[in-house]
Amino acid sequence: MDSVKSGFVGSQVELRCLFINSNPPVKISQVTWQKFLNGTKQNVAIANPSLGVSVLPPFKDRVTFKQSAVRHRTPSLEDTTIVFSNLRLSDEAAYICEYTTFPAGNRENMVNLTVYARPMTRMTLTTPTIVARPQKRKMTVATCLSANGKPPSVITWDTRLKGEASFQETRNANGTVTVRSNYVVVPSRETHRQKLTCIVTYRNERITDSVILNVQYEPEVKIEGFDGNWYLNRQDVQLTCKADANPPVTVYQWKLGKWPHYHTPVPEAGPVTYELAGTYVCDATNNIGTRSGQVEVNVT
Repeated sequence: MDSVKSGFVGSQVELRCLFINSNPPVKISQVTWQKFLNGTKQNVAIANPSLGVSVLPPFKDRVTFKQSAVRHRTPSLEDTTIVFSNLRLSDEAAYICEYTTFPAGNRENMVNLTVYARPMTRMTLTTPTIVARPQKRKMTVATCLSANGKPPSVITWDTRLKGEASFQETRNANGTVTVRSNYVVVPSRETHRQKLTCIVTYRNERITDSVILNVQYEPEVKIEGFDGNWYLNRQDVQLTCKADANPPVTVYQWKLGKWPHYHTPVPEAGPVTYELAGTYVCDATNNIGTRSGQVEVNVT
């Protein structure tokens, strides 16, 4: 027999049992497979040259003898390998193959069967849209889950984001383990469009899943166009209000300047007069909030 065998839940596995007869051969009167768990034995399947094959509940629909000669009441019982179908976690145990012979008595050996469960793995964003708040509070942006695995998975993260991960293992009643990891960041303009990858390692497998963060933030405003050289009668001067925002800016407003209150991002004036000097403020508004940029214009 093999000393150890393994298989996944729902799969099929062969438990080998071969009897190398002596010369002259002994008579095999019966072969019994038993499940050995926590010190107790439970009959699984019996092969008898006269009475045929018997598979006992709860194995009846899932265990068969591999060799057709065994199944057809022939005295050929040298190979009594059994085939386990649709493995269950509860099948994990030691299995004894016992030969009853005459006149040599009983011979037995044992195989340890390990049953693995492949986990269900998924990564989810905590919320479809993350909002960067002025308070700069940490929040969980994504969760990586590897559920009902045996043995448990290992979760790691791959990202340029400055954040931290928390890990939690839950042992389920059926012997599997669910591993959960949350990734926590302070949402900001810099975290928008950053890639976050969860890596689940299960035995020799690597399962990866990635998301691109969608972070909404207030406008970041700057005013361009004043080059420090606005002189009298200079033509074609212009101030441009530029804003980086998510979602995009819906309203621009200039105020406290010598120009009228424009609602467009590009107010223009010229030629330059002393009346154009002063502090120009541009307010940019999106769904998250309003931020301002300003520039001090002097005329030479």
